[in-house]
Amino acid sequence: MTAAPELVTAVRSAKQYLTYVSSGPFQYAVAEALALPDSYFAAFREDMLAKRDLLSAGLATAGFKVFRPAGTYFVTTDIRPLGETDGFAFCRALPERADVVAIPNAVFHDHKEAGAPYVRFAFCTRTEVLADAAERLRKVFAH
Repeated sequence: MTAAPELVTAVRSAKQYLTYVSSGPFQYAVAEALALPDSYFAAFREDMLAKRDLLSAGLATAGFKVFRPAGTYFVTTDIRPLGETDGFAFCRALPERADVVAIPNAVFHDHKEAGAPYVRFAFCTRTEVLADAAERLRKVFAH
């Protein structure tokens, strides 16, 4: 950085603080979470697994090829079995077609064509929302 000495000092001070004490406000939240009983985390894990399985099964029933995740709250799918190849176009049309949203995986690729036929759906929501979304997708895409 090139600037007046007082600005360089201020930026270096802030950078030093942020590098070694990143996300200061989150440290309080982490401390609270670490004080929770193991049963909280076990129940959370089971809830997320059930939601993952519910959405994955619903997507498979609708005709998507499903890649079940092991460590995220997104289910990635291949839309080619539905006769689709463009994840961007698919995701733009999906809210009108099924009142459901998805994210085109191509946004995460340096080479957009590599991610073109893949879209992902989040399952970090209420179970009834996931069941409803799965049913909407089944009605639109299942043959």
